Amino acid sequence: MDSIQSRNQKGFTLWFTGLPCSGKSAVADRVAEVLKEQGLNVERLDGDIVRKDLTRDLGFSKEDRDENIRRVTFVAKLLTRNGVAVLTSFISPYRQVRARARKEIGNFIEVYVKCPVEVCIERDMKDMYKKALNGEIKEFTGVSDPYEEPINPEILLETDKETIEESTQKVIKRLNDLGYLP
Repeated sequence: MDSIQSRNQKGFTLWFTGLPCSGKSAVADRVAEVLKEQGLNVERLDGDIVRKDLTRDLGFSKEDRDENIRRVTFVAKLLTRNGVAVLTSFISPYRQVRARARKEIGNFIEVYVKCPVEVCIERDMKDMYKKALNGEIKEFTGVSDPYEEPINPEILLETDKETIEESTQKVIKRLNDLGYLP
């Protein structure tokens, strides 16, 4: 990529939110590939990866999950203001925390990855839902802890009805419509 294009790139954060196993990471990974093919500087911040490095000291209490998102928001803000396309994929179950991330980051596009919990359970390769339903995992979003659906997301994906490619094209089209793509 030439440096002029990267200097002129408008930074933004695509914030993928939804239940565990709803397809956030799968779609975000594919969108990242498409944006890179278009020559954009792209960074992925994914829940599983961030928890291994940046936030491994945190558990899954509400306070720890809020702190996890606070740290991710800080990183996303720095990258966004430096012209990077940031794609986050976090359950981020609470509206107030997502609203704080939106305010802090600025160029923030909320992507609600909507999927019925029954489908998420079918997709769960780690048996997290099974463990949560058996009481082995406490405070599990969608089972024993709430997920507050976005009220007015910029992008709504229904991954039980759309392929990854269809969801990806929806995101790319919306980014174009919003003026984020060159």
